[in-house]
Amino acid sequence: MSDIRIDSAFDSGNIEVQSVDGASAKIALRKDNQSEFAQWFHFRVAGTAGRELELKLCNLNTSAYPGGWPDYDACVSEDRLYWGRAASSFDKDEDGGTLTIRYTPASDIAWFAYFAPYSMERHHDLIAEAASFEGVEYVRLGETLDGQPLDCLEMGEGDMQVWFYARQHPGETQAEWWMEGALEVLTDPADTVGRELRKHCRLHIVPNCNPDGSRRGHLRTNAIGTNLNREWADPSAEKSPEILAVRNRMDETNVDFAMDVHGDEAIPVAFLAGFEGIPSWSDEQGETFYRYQRILDRRTPDFQTEKGYVKSAPGKANLTISTNQVAERFGATAMTLEMPYKDNPANPEPEQGWSPERCKMLARDCLAALLEWIEIQDEA
Repeated sequence: MSDIRIDSAFDSGNIEVQSVDGASAKIALRKDNQSEFAQWFHFRVAGTAGRELELKLCNLNTSAYPGGWPDYDACVSEDRLYWGRAASSFDKDEDGGTLTIRYTPASDIAWFAYFAPYSMERHHDLIAEAASFEGVEYVRLGETLDGQPLDCLEMGEGDMQVWFYARQHPGETQAEWWMEGALEVLTDPADTVGRELRKHCRLHIVPNCNPDGSRRGHLRTNAIGTNLNREWADPSAEKSPEILAVRNRMDETNVDFAMDVHGDEAIPVAFLAGFEGIPSWSDEQGETFYRYQRILDRRTPDFQTEKGYVKSAPGKANLTISTNQVAERFGATAMTLEMPYKDNPANPEPEQGWSPERCKMLARDCLAALLEWIEIQDEA
């Protein structure tokens, strides 16, 4: 039979083909432009119907996060709508660290990705649909280095200034699936959580902070290799116009509550990171974050507090990171939400693992937790 054919010259595509032999192939990650970061992959395989594919993704010990590969199964789709998981195994001693993906498609084309992709076309559909709802205002915050618009949606009549922003790291596509779920809640006139939040808050939503990296198939950086979540202390038009535009808008509106949405390669659960260690830290401000964390933990088994990042020591917070900068700059209750690439071992779903659907459901739980948090704050 003929060799399979592997392509990645499309929106968010990323792979390098080293060799192909029948239904087997050796492939490698492509680094972000002007950067050493490499972890994201997204490609399609043609000529596959009824053939057991063996795809060997090599040299992973030098990837950005080698700890992301053990116990990880690649995402796969044959219609680009439903994303399941393909059985995968990692051997750190094979060809510099190799993830072997095995899958037998029913159709002649299959797509594989690190997580279910969220294309720029889907992003534009999301913006267009949300902006069409009554009470939603579209704000063009600025322009990226590749000339793409930086989109923001604003809504709500309340005084509390709430910011949600996502995909500073473009390969963390979980974040924009979360945004899609959040916008479905916030724009549905029949949804009581969305309706109440619009009464209490003025909401500012940036579903994708890094359109250039997203389209280019980057893991972590923008068009010229800048890690945007290390630019918040001193963003510039030359290196990080995306963050300069978002932070300038925050300065105009103020910030009371902020959530920066991400994905984590190695930790297989959803968790929050706070702003411990900022220079102006107070137990009172910190308790507003811990209270929200407790509420979310109670509301859903897809969130937990046992695993997460090490807290910064007093006065040692990195103010180039958005959560720390926003908490320090505005005195806000700020946090980073991290979602996994792997399945949650305490609450597994073998067919899909952590999925776009679970990202969207977690978004609704996060919004419901915010509503409860606001009600408690009002009573205090």
